Order: sequence, then C-alpha cells, then structure tokens
Amino acid sequence: MRLSELMRGRNVPSVQDKHVTGMTADSREVMPGFLFAALFGTQTDGRNYIEEAARKGAVAILTDPSYQPEDSSLPVFREENPRQVLAQLASHFYGAQPQTIAAVTGTNGKTSVAYFTKALWQAMGLQAASIGTLGVMLPKETLPLNYTTPEPVLMHKTLTYLVGHEVTHAVIEASSHGLDQYRLDGAKIISAGFTNLTRDHLDYHLSPEEYLQAKLGLISRVLHKSGTAVLNADSEVFPAFQRAAMDRGIKVLSYGQAGEHIRLLKMAPEKAGQVITVEVMGSQYEVFLSLAGEFQVMNALCAAGLVMGAGGDAGATVRALSKIGNVPGRMELVARSKENATIYVDYAHSPDALETVLEAARRHSTGQIHVVFGCGGDRDKGKRPEMGRIANIYADHVIVTDDNPRTEDPARIRSEIIVACPQARNVPDRRDAIEEAIRGLKDGDILVVAGKGHEEGQVIGTETVAFNDKKVIQKIISSLGGVNV
Repeated sequence: MRLSELMRGRNVPSVQDKHVTGMTADSREVMPGFLFAALFGTQTDGRNYIEEAARKGAVAILTDPSYQPEDSSLPVFREENPRQVLAQLASHFYGAQPQTIAAVTGTNGKTSVAYFTKALWQAMGLQAASIGTLGVMLPKETLPLNYTTPEPVLMHKTLTYLVGHEVTHAVIEASSHGLDQYRLDGAKIISAGFTNLTRDHLDYHLSPEEYLQAKLGLISRVLHKSGTAVLNADSEVFPAFQRAAMDRGIKVLSYGQAGEHIRLLKMAPEKAGQVITVEVMGSQYEVFLSLAGEFQVMNALCAAGLVMGAGGDAGATVRALSKIGNVPGRMELVARSKENATIYVDYAHSPDALETVLEAARRHSTGQIHVVFGCGGDRDKGKRPEMGRIANIYADHVIVTDDNPRTEDPARIRSEIIVACPQARNVPDRRDAIEEAIRGLKDGDILVVAGKGHEEGQVIGTETVAFNDKKVIQKIISSLGGVNV
C-alpha cells in the first residue's frame, strides 16, 4: 500500500510516496517500509525514538502537534489524536475483519461475557472467536495474548488472522486502558456490552470519574451508530451508559433484574449449577446453567444480549445458554476434597469481585467459606484494606498470601490487607497457603482461591515464576485423596 493511499486526505509529496510494509508504535519493531507512531505514553515518549526509527528504514512518522520536525527527511503527520488515527490506519492497512464483531467492557465479567458469547455463537453453528485475557480463542486453537485489549496494530493483525481462519463472529474484551488509548476505534463493532463499574485501575485513571469516562467510550465513541448497546440495568451507572447511547441514537437492550428486554425473574441454586427463569422480549424461559453465582448468571445474560444485539434470534439464543460451561479461572470448580468440600479458582482481584465471588460461594455452600487471596504489587494500594475488610465479612476462614508482589515488599502488601482482617492467617508462600486451606476443609465447605484465575505465573520482583492455582490445587488434592474435576 502506498503512503498516499494509507494517509487518505493528507498531503504526501510524490517524492515521499513510498510503499508502506507495516506499522508499529514500538521503535524496536520498526523495519524498512514501516510507519512509526511516535506516541507519548505512561512509561516512555515515542517521540524520543523518531531518529532511531528513521535509521531503521521507517518511511513516515505519525505523532502529535507538539513535535516540531526540523530537518526530517521523512513525512511527519502531526495529529491531534495520533492514537485514534493509528487505530484507523491499522484498520485500513489490514482491511479484513469478521463480519460480526461485539465488544464488552466493565470492571468485572468481561472475560466471562466474551467466553460465553463465543460459546453461544458456536452452539448456534457459527464460526466464532474471542479476543481478551484468555488469549485469542478460535474454534480449534488458542493463541497467547499479553493484553486484555491488544494495541491497534496487533488488534487488526488478529482480526485479519481470524478472517483467514473462516471466523465470521468475534467478541473483544474492551479494557478501560484499551478504550482510553483508542485501541478499538478501527474495529467495526455492532454490539457492545457493559457489565458493571466498581473500583479498579485507579493507579492509571486519575479518578473514578475518569475511569467511568473511559468505559463510556465504548458506547459514546466506538460502537457503530447502527449497533446495539447491551447494558446492565441493575448497575448504578446504567443511566450514564443509557444516556451515552441515546445521545447517539443507538438502540439499547437492557438486562438484569431491572432489565426491560432480558429480565432475570428467579434463580434456584443447585449443586451442579442453577436453574434460572428469565423473560426475554416478552417470552418466559426456564434454563439450567452449569455455573455458580448470580454474577455468572448476569454475565451469561449480557452475552445473550450481545448475541441478540448482533442479530441473533432471541429464542435460539436463550436456549443455547444451557450449553455454555465454566470459564477458565472464573468461579471454576477444580476439585473436591475427600471430606466432600468443593474448591473453586477465581480471578477476583478487586474489592467488588471478591465480595461477589464470596457471596456466590455462600449460596452454594452447606458449610463454611474459606478464602485464600492477596493483592498485586505496584498497583492500586487503596484496595488492599478494602479487600481485607470484605474477606473478613464474607468468609469464615481467611488466609492472606502473595499474589504477584512484583517489586514491592510482599510482607508489606500482606500487612496492608490484614489490617482490615486481623483474624486472617498470614502465609507468605502461595502453595503453602493453598495446602493449609485445603487441610482445614470439612464436609459442605467451599474454598475459593482468588486473584490469579487462569494465570500461569507468579511475578516476584521482575521475574515470573511458573505458578497456576488450578494445577497446584489439583496436585495437592491428588496427594490427599480428593477428586479433581
């Protein structure tokens, strides 16, 4: 693709109208023929690497108006919002996207909603994929992904890859970081969901209001005007999302106990899941879900809304709910002890998520609730005592342990949690903490090992050590005579 074709509507002198072979915002990835996006970031300033990019063979620079080129031999495009322009350029450069794309945002539940949406489409005979925390999940393979929402160049490479593998329907997790950095602006999203909004990522966003505004971007900016906004009517910020949709003339489909279009009428917990009664577009259905917790019911309903918002038949979508299964690392039943206690792994690493998962466990338990958890280092410190307080209220037995301490002192992190749950046991080594919790289980008890979910590593200092909660639990259970699920 010629530079003039890529930069449609912008002046490109003929002498500089070279062939563009790729693009990147990482100077280390620049190759001959690349457009280099010199962006100002939270850690580095890409403008400092423009000369390096030129030496590597870049043919053009995309940056912001504060950069003043003097003797640059390259065409420099100075844009008010270079991040958004990069997303649009990536979309134009790579071109192909699945014919139907949905996206979901919210503090908690994005991964589950994406997983369920993909599962519903597959149950309806469609070739579907998801992009998010669990990786790029295609019908027959899963590719690793180091982001919840990949940067725009990788995003569009991935969408093109999906088309090449005959995927027609894709769902994307839209993180607040990804929305704030315009990573999704080139994707043709026709169905967009919102789950909930609670405290998280205040180490990045300067205030709860900025965090909300980032999330609203999915509806107020990214979702196509002809699309559907699928919104949680039970959320306190539902009016803000509804208003954002109405301001653009976008159709709203609401779900939840207060939902107008998908209304949750009743839940009946069972040992292997729960039976729900829902009213969808005026018709009532009873469905068995092999999922634990009201929060997973809500996530399943959001997924149903995304499928319907993207054109799926309401009745077929609701009936397909009975075919979806557990999400890896999200209230995932992984083992039963020989004392007939059940053990779940969950990704909960925010106050609201921990409260939600412990409340869900209580509804399925005939005994006591045990929890093992910690807080990540180099992240929002304010949530540590709040998570300790929640564990103290909602669990009968609490063990505080390490969870990705990174470059912080692990003992200090644990102490900042335990100040709000003084009866908790302080067990630094995560494996030891899990084994101690398992050995304390009795008939009917539930243990929730929270914080890491599907993760395969424990970040200590700047090193990542192999560690997976599910594998550790199942190895311990096997040695103690229990049953792995």
